[in-house]
Amino acid sequence: MKIGLVSYECRNRDVPFNLKQIERALKETEGKADLLCFGEAYLQGFDSLCWDYETDKNMATDLNSEIVSQLCRWSVEYNTAILTGYIEKDQEELFSSCMAISQGKVIHNYRRISKGWKEYDKTDNHYKEGSEVNTFNCNGKEIMISLCGDLWDYPERFKTDGLLIWPVYLSISVDEWQKWGLEEYAKQAGTVASEALMINPIDHDPQNHGGSCYFREGELIEKTEYDEEEILLVEI
Repeated sequence: MKIGLVSYECRNRDVPFNLKQIERALKETEGKADLLCFGEAYLQGFDSLCWDYETDKNMATDLNSEIVSQLCRWSVEYNTAILTGYIEKDQEELFSSCMAISQGKVIHNYRRISKGWKEYDKTDNHYKEGSEVNTFNCNGKEIMISLCGDLWDYPERFKTDGLLIWPVYLSISVDEWQKWGLEEYAKQAGTVASEALMINPIDHDPQNHGGSCYFREGELIEKTEYDEEEILLVEI
């Protein structure tokens, strides 16, 4: 299975721009990738919420929205599956979620189980975490999703014989990445899966030094350059 890890710029509260970035990646990898993966909350941007529910509910999107329908149509048009983080609205509840789309359908929807995605001292009971951790199948490959802090708070729930896909939003400096970040994240991924893919988006406001990594047996195999809009193509 050929998978593209997309570290492109993401703009907070600019869904039209982020959708264009997704289509741009689909065009660039057409015929080269079976699945494209984007970072945590990529659709709206990780810092797109203000923790006022009446405002935030309009930034979130549900699985029946035109936005998701567009992603489904692109998965058919470009014959490429899509995996992206997003802020999900389900009735009156909001989640940090990650959907997988293939051949025009949402085939999996995962909701982050750790609470680090939100400023929980400011939020009310509309802002929720998920409870289920399951694998799904895409192009014959068994896949498990973990969102950012999930793998640190609940590693025992993500042990898998399949592939781990780890969309994150990690705003640490390049120096921190080089001194300890890459090694620590590679080791943590290795505690649950023999092969893991980590995707961190680029953000300029605030600054987030995005990049993507392919880990195997707890070691870094390949990565993109920090702050460079790149797609890392790996074959699993």
